[in-house]
Amino acid sequence: MATLLILGSNAEPALPPPTAYQALACANASGFSAARHGLPTPVFTVMTAVLTSGKVEDDHSLRALRGLATRDLCFLPRPAPRGGPLKRALGHLKQWRLKPFQMRHQLRRLGYRYERFVVRSSAEWHETMRALCGHDPEIAALIAAKQPSTGMFTLAHGIAAGGYRRFILAGFDFGLSHAYGENPLIRARGTTASKHADTDITILRHLAARHDVVTTEPSVHARAGVPLLAPEDTAQASVR
Repeated sequence: MATLLILGSNAEPALPPPTAYQALACANASGFSAARHGLPTPVFTVMTAVLTSGKVEDDHSLRALRGLATRDLCFLPRPAPRGGPLKRALGHLKQWRLKPFQMRHQLRRLGYRYERFVVRSSAEWHETMRALCGHDPEIAALIAAKQPSTGMFTLAHGIAAGGYRRFILAGFDFGLSHAYGENPLIRARGTTASKHADTDITILRHLAARHDVVTTEPSVHARAGVPLLAPEDTAQASVR
């Protein structure tokens, strides 16, 4: 079975050689890095709804998608509003910028191309993640407290889709840096650390223990215990 490269948006990704994988998947605007490095069109890209929030940090990523393409575009919604019927209805009205129609509209303006637009509920995304982690109570609690990053959902989608035996993570470091310019959140928060880091690290430990997940990034290896892709593995990966 094939190997899938999961590409994150961080600056200067440590890319494996082309012979190490057969397909590419992207998280949010990491297609920018893929295009810059001459990588193939992603078989799927997972994009969070917040890219169309209108906030400066989200526009920063949205603009990086101009002229890019993917085969499947998987929409990752925000968790559904809670409370009674009126409170939920008001919550959806407040989130009008975060709906699938807005994502389609904004991507059309940017000339971003895709073959299929896939929409699943937030509950379905979360259940997939919990199931892949063996319904571990710690994971369930972490997801309830802080949703994993889009990168982790991209990995989970690749595992759940089937058809791939090995997964290589590149362009991840649990930080806020982007390959397409300085992320405005870094100055606003005064840190390069992502709020998703603790959840992502724990999830990665669980997924790597259950599936053939490796990384080219020393920081991911050091912090999450994901095996580092050794040079001798790259030649073997193309025939697995």
